[in-house]
Amino acid sequence: MVCPPVPSRRRTSVQDGTSEPDEQPIAAPDPLMIRAATVADLADLGFPALPDGYPLVWEQGDTVALRPTEELLGRCAVLNAVLAGVFGAPAELTCGWLERNGLVEAVTGPEWAFLAERKGSGDLYGLHVEALWAFAWVLGVGEELDPGRYCGEGLAAWLPDIGADESFVDWQARAGVRPRPAVEVAALLDLHYCLDWGHVQALMNDEPTPGVTLPYVIGQRRWALEWAVTFRGPYHPEPPRWDEVDLAS
Repeated sequence: MVCPPVPSRRRTSVQDGTSEPDEQPIAAPDPLMIRAATVADLADLGFPALPDGYPLVWEQGDTVALRPTEELLGRCAVLNAVLAGVFGAPAELTCGWLERNGLVEAVTGPEWAFLAERKGSGDLYGLHVEALWAFAWVLGVGEELDPGRYCGEGLAAWLPDIGADESFVDWQARAGVRPRPAVEVAALLDLHYCLDWGHVQALMNDEPTPGVTLPYVIGQRRWALEWAVTFRGPYHPEPPRWDEVDLAS
């Protein structure tokens, strides 16, 4: 495990972001029941009540699945390389590792521009540590995704050691993942979708942000959850690439 428990409450390849899930999609949980639980959690966490008719993340009758485990691990590996770049790792190390491990197609254009040419804000890319923590939770490595706590200890030790040229294949063998049920991830996505709304409203109204952690924690974790879980139904487009995730609230 990455850290001790925290108390609370179409297959193609890893690169292209259009793979079929490892398991067949299943019926998504009742969205109204999930939203009711979310509303209770919002109150417990000190967030404002949602407006009447606030959109659901999915509809009754939709199906849900996680992206393939290898694809989730590929995104983790890319974000790990990006974070290494934030902390000064040269392009020869980060880009070279991604190239040797067949992960270039999993890198977005802006990410590659940052790694290769230092275009973009390292401060913003550094926030991805919380997205990685959400992925660790989805993969069953992180014990808890607590909105009141920041990223847990041990995440860096779990990620591939690119400095030692640990291969993507070798890392997968030691990663020890046990992906969570898609319905569980969907429920946490609904919570983070609504938590994100609370932060946006506070910003728009020039009010103090609710909750304990800074808004980027919720935003980054929501980004990861939005990408990790896929829904099928009349109102859902094809699963997006990482930089195409819709984070509107």
